[in-house]
Amino acid sequence: MRACDGVEIDERLRDLASRLHGPARLKTDLIREVRDALDDAAEAYRDGGLPVREAERRAVADFGAPAELAPAYQAELAGGALRGLSRRALVIAVVLTVGGDLTWQGSSWSGGPPPPAGYQLLAGSMNGIWLTVAGLALAALLFGRWAARRGGSVPSVGRLLGLGLAGTLVLGAVAGVALFAWSVELWDAALTWPPMIVGAVLAGAAHFSLLRATRSWLVAAR
Repeated sequence: MRACDGVEIDERLRDLASRLHGPARLKTDLIREVRDALDDAAEAYRDGGLPVREAERRAVADFGAPAELAPAYQAELAGGALRGLSRRALVIAVVLTVGGDLTWQGSSWSGGPPPPAGYQLLAGSMNGIWLTVAGLALAALLFGRWAARRGGSVPSVGRLLGLGLAGTLVLGAVAGVALFAWSVELWDAALTWPPMIVGAVLAGAAHFSLLRATRSWLVAAR
């Protein structure tokens, strides 16, 4: 008899859960699926005449050891975390690209002399950054769908897309903060301009949301 044969379902699930890291909801769903599979296997053994505890031990023994199972489940969690990050990044990138210029329209300083060339370059780069974010997010989503249809995944490709997306998001956050600070330095009225205030609040909330999603993916893909 193997050592794992004496383990029951709840103990095996706790062991497996302790080895997995990633989005809490997805992890909960995954563990629930494993429990359902083990419960079904144990029920079949009970129908065959085995006592409850022995049926659970047999089901667990047939299922496999956590060390063998965890890598596949962790890859699933990493894929789910990347999909969540990509969907969020794609939506936010589109919103910020479309709505970014609206914060300036009608402002008291918009008809004045043009800002420095460096400022114009930084402002113009924002659309490029968010378009890159949207492109990487879309590529990650399409890759995930393609991999799911093939019944497997290519972790190195998913990791590369995720790292590219995370890096571009960090660049976008740094550039956004720099642009806001420079705007306030150039135009005192920018700090009291309502669209600017609303835009800053919404952008801050968006970056915080993306930071959490990025951290979740990094933990799952580690």
